[in-house]
Amino acid sequence: MSVLTRDEAQTRAQLLDVHRYTIALDLTTGDETFESLTVIRFAARTGADTFVELKPAELRSVVLDGESLDPQTLDDNRLPLRNLAAGEHELRITASMRYSRTGEGMHRFTDPADGETYVYTQMFMDDVQRVFAAFDQPDLKAVFELSVTAPEGWTVLANGITEHLGEGRWEAAPTPLISTYLVAVAAGPWHSVRTEHRDLPFGIHCRRSLAPHLDADADEILDVTRACFDRYHEKFEEPYPFDSYDQAFVPEFNAGAMENPGLVTFRDDFVYRSAVTDTERQTRAMVIAHEMAHMWFGDLVTLRWWDDIWLNESFAEYMGYQTTAEATRFTDTWTEFGVVRKAWGYDADQRPSTHPVAPENVEDTASALLNFDGISYAKGASALRQLVTWLGEKDFLAGINTHFARHKFGNATLADFIESLASTTERDVHAWADAWLRTTGVDTLTPAVTTEGGTCALTVEHTGSRPHRIAVGLYDHDLSDDEGRLTLRERLDVDVPQSAPQPVGKPPALLLLNDGDLTYTKVRFDAASAEAVGTSLCRLPDPLTRAVVWNALRDAVRDGELAPGAYLETARVHLPHETDLALVQGVLAFASAQVADRYLTPEERPAALATLSSLCRDLIRRTEDGDHPGLRLIAVRHFIDVAAHPETITAWLADGTVPGGPELDPDLRWRVLARLAVLGATDESAIAAELDRDPSADGREGAARCRAALPDEEAKRRAWSAMFDGDDLSNYLFTATAQGFWQPEQSDLVRQYVPRFYEDAPAVAARRGPAIADAIGRWAFPAYAVDAENLALGEACLRDADPTPSLRRKLADQLDDLARALRVREGGTS
Repeated sequence: MSVLTRDEAQTRAQLLDVHRYTIALDLTTGDETFESLTVIRFAARTGADTFVELKPAELRSVVLDGESLDPQTLDDNRLPLRNLAAGEHELRITASMRYSRTGEGMHRFTDPADGETYVYTQMFMDDVQRVFAAFDQPDLKAVFELSVTAPEGWTVLANGITEHLGEGRWEAAPTPLISTYLVAVAAGPWHSVRTEHRDLPFGIHCRRSLAPHLDADADEILDVTRACFDRYHEKFEEPYPFDSYDQAFVPEFNAGAMENPGLVTFRDDFVYRSAVTDTERQTRAMVIAHEMAHMWFGDLVTLRWWDDIWLNESFAEYMGYQTTAEATRFTDTWTEFGVVRKAWGYDADQRPSTHPVAPENVEDTASALLNFDGISYAKGASALRQLVTWLGEKDFLAGINTHFARHKFGNATLADFIESLASTTERDVHAWADAWLRTTGVDTLTPAVTTEGGTCALTVEHTGSRPHRIAVGLYDHDLSDDEGRLTLRERLDVDVPQSAPQPVGKPPALLLLNDGDLTYTKVRFDAASAEAVGTSLCRLPDPLTRAVVWNALRDAVRDGELAPGAYLETARVHLPHETDLALVQGVLAFASAQVADRYLTPEERPAALATLSSLCRDLIRRTEDGDHPGLRLIAVRHFIDVAAHPETITAWLADGTVPGGPELDPDLRWRVLARLAVLGATDESAIAAELDRDPSADGREGAARCRAALPDEEAKRRAWSAMFDGDDLSNYLFTATAQGFWQPEQSDLVRQYVPRFYEDAPAVAARRGPAIADAIGRWAFPAYAVDAENLALGEACLRDADPTPSLRRKLADQLDDLARALRVREGGTS
């Protein structure tokens, strides 16, 4: 497929003024394709050639200004429009379009629980071309008029309020000026909960089979939605710019959510069928706030070209966490950001594929798609949090409101954004932007403490180039407490680079750089502080402070400065006393998936799993009183995942409960069965019986995961063939199969598939597109094989096999992580 280059987009934007799209979709023509009629009204400023994009199953007719054009001139996804005269034009295109099974374009899903079918669009980047013909670039905004013919009994949702005209025909209110990638349709027999807020219709929607679960959480979801909506109207002077606010929880969605104006689509994992922790509910609330922020930053004001995607995502990420903390009951969002989300950014920023938050060389859409990563989201949000710390929230919001006023319903660039901020402050925002947004890598801050006459002074040693405004926490032992509690003496505001050493008074037990996590940097400890961390980490008073410490330990392991076993020992000592759910989940996830499975050798792994199993037992015992159900649920989940012997979890499955709770809901039952499959303690008949018990979409994925995990040559052959020999697996079933396939316990069994991965993956990625390429690189990669042979095979694949851009990026990142794991095992530094 031809990708759109920046130069082509600029040329076309200078030529065209697109006024209006009138789109008619017919979803009643079968299971494989739907009909698409597009009428585009536009003007050419001068006479010239140009092109319109679409990816049809069959292009039926093309009519330009009443004259038929030859459909055979379609070249890949480009239909040439030659010898356009200056002035107004009308282009009419009819086509048959394919439904997607990969979450791209118009995705079609039949619910195995009840046989009902649903479709929805995901138009992002260049997938609008899978649904209707378009001048597909973000700076050719237009009004969109949409009508849909759907089966009887379906409801059609769109960017604007929809009206049922009878006989399955639906019409949506025309949109304001929006970009092509933001057009949205979701159709099916939705279960809906509707209300009004500030005279606007609000709705939440899901599959009928999930109706009881949506109804159970409807009040919470709508309360969060209303609270965030009100808070944004306190922050932003520009009112919400669309006519309604619908949130549709849709099946097999690739991302967390998508900010379509007036119709946000979410993955329907956020409609919880099974028990979840409060941190998971907080994540859902944050995603709601994140997507709502996009209504202003992204939808009202849209990037001109994809090099400024960070402007969308970093802003929404920052606002999502901040507004959730301000407006909802979830006040500790920044702790989860610090221990989970931020690590995503740190990891991405230390790979060869790193890029500036605001990259300058995004030459085409294929390159742009690669930048939806931890840098554009987590690092960008961290940079904005540091900007607010340095600039002040009042000036920051004033600049944002100036930006909205200047560019509403239009497009803007980084330069426009910086000019808007600069107009509200005397500070040199341009220099800040150059230092923070145009550079790569992670700075490191290390404390150097000198003592003279019983008092100390702090010099912050700085590896890197960015300026930082940080808080330095000084903590002393609580002499009245026998358990080693640390109390905060003072937080000092320090600018790095310093102009002079910072006096800190008497020596503290712990000196913590970046206390409060207001900047983006690695931090290290002085010797005394490292000793205090070892004895008193869990007795620090604030969870965000503990998150900064745990992150520092995580960084030290990855950098080869702290032995993986020492990290596990710290977790064993301190995690049983931890109360913050995000911290417990984040530390256990890193300890199991990275430390035990990758950073320790196969010979060391059984002892690591025993340590983690013992740690989880301690947490389970501690929560027997029922006062900490979320903590208990995390401990139970991880106990299952690290079980080295099947007896205990087999008994749980047979009894349908963990002694003392919780009862095994579908999520826990599939989790136990997957682990039993890895251990060779279950079989196909048990998996089939569980699928009969839970014939839902989640159940189907659970069965695929379990079957791929069976330690049996034929099971592995079938799983491999399903992933790499055919195209029948949807995006979610592909992922589930890949998640089950590779298991450290089965290294001898699956070793033959390591070279086969590099032989088969490039062809499947090229054939099935970016979403499956991403799943291949993320989930089907043989990450368990931490050895030089795997690394060499991967490097040869990158060099010789010409993988697609999406797969190339994923493989490069995986191989860099593999090389890091090898260095950690060898005791080297990064």
